[in-house]
Amino acid sequence: MSETHAETVAYVADTQYDPEPPPGSTTGVMGWLRENLFSTWANAALTVVAIGLLAWMLPGLIDWAILKSVWHASSLQECRAIIQEAHGEGTTGACWAVIRERYNQILYGFYPEELRWRPNVAFLLLIVAVMPVLFRSMRPVIYVMAGVVALEAFAWIDRGDPAAMLNPTTFVAIAAAILAYLFGGPEQRRRWITFSLVFPFIAFYLLWGGLLLESVPSSRFGGLLLTMVIGVTGIAGSLPLGILLALGRQSRLPVLQIICVTFIEFIRGVPLITLLFVASTLLNYFMPPGTDFDIIPRVLIMATLFASAYMAEVVRGGLAALPKGQYEAADTLGLTYWQGMRLIILPQALKTSIPGIVNTFIGLFKDTTLVAVIGLLDPLGLTKPIRSDSDWNGIVWELYGFIALLFFVCCFGMSRYSMFLEKRLRAADRR
Repeated sequence: MSETHAETVAYVADTQYDPEPPPGSTTGVMGWLRENLFSTWANAALTVVAIGLLAWMLPGLIDWAILKSVWHASSLQECRAIIQEAHGEGTTGACWAVIRERYNQILYGFYPEELRWRPNVAFLLLIVAVMPVLFRSMRPVIYVMAGVVALEAFAWIDRGDPAAMLNPTTFVAIAAAILAYLFGGPEQRRRWITFSLVFPFIAFYLLWGGLLLESVPSSRFGGLLLTMVIGVTGIAGSLPLGILLALGRQSRLPVLQIICVTFIEFIRGVPLITLLFVASTLLNYFMPPGTDFDIIPRVLIMATLFASAYMAEVVRGGLAALPKGQYEAADTLGLTYWQGMRLIILPQALKTSIPGIVNTFIGLFKDTTLVAVIGLLDPLGLTKPIRSDSDWNGIVWELYGFIALLFFVCCFGMSRYSMFLEKRLRAADRR
């Protein structure tokens, strides 16, 4: 420091000190607990009450569902006999043997057993088709396919027939993992998206057959397979149709606006169960005489139209949330209406609408259980014929618990992806 500078500055630090670590109460496990569970007196009280309820419920639930459960039995009576022999008279436990015996029926309905590799392959191709839309690369396919091969190995080893692993499902999973590893980078993403557009036709051909494949009537569909067909089709079809309806509702053309508003308000004012009855009984009357319109395509049409009306309102809310300056910016740049929507307006509106869009998807997926009222046997509908069997008459909680777990896994996955996507888009805004 020069003498002149020393005379004008009282004190200048000449030593650099390392920053002190944050207080221990604000980081790590203690910090998380304090921020999320004990941030206020009310939250602390609710946390204590919740812990008390869990402490009261979990021991009995674990005892019933795990410690005293039975996985190997041919009937409910045999299950009860095994439990009482092992733990004494009057003891109850979960009879998961019904899931072990009937899980194929819950998953596939009455789809022919020798042809079940076709829905398996369609499901694997669905994963391949949605990955380039949901993620920036195809690398997650590798982990999913590895998990599928592991599950296949466990299932067939458990049955005592490891050689049965050599089936189309395993071969397709391995091939998809290899292709994703070799050609799964962001630069090849456009090619994978092209496959996503072709996938619906491949899936239809695999599931229903025709030409070189044996045909399977819709009456054989059921279980989780039916739920996935209706749910995935409705989700994939309702988003683009909902966007068009939302744009039509805001159109300056009176005829187009009236048509879109009438459709949206009519569909939103009618319960889905009513539309399903229309699909199962009345829709054929509007077809040419002699037309055999399968019931599942009819249900797919109604489910897609139903979800698209709600999707239109979600997208309209995202469009309304944008400031008017965004529309004026598109006009200033000389963009046409569709160019402005595609490049400026819709990306922002859809990003704002992500929670509502995913909420609509989850609602539609759960509403697929209503098809049981028109004679289609989804997983929930299959509980009745299973319980009608004399071997399993009287079993309830195990079936409903397993089906609830299936729906929870699917809906929770959609919810977590929504949170991941919101976080990723917020990070992109900060760049």
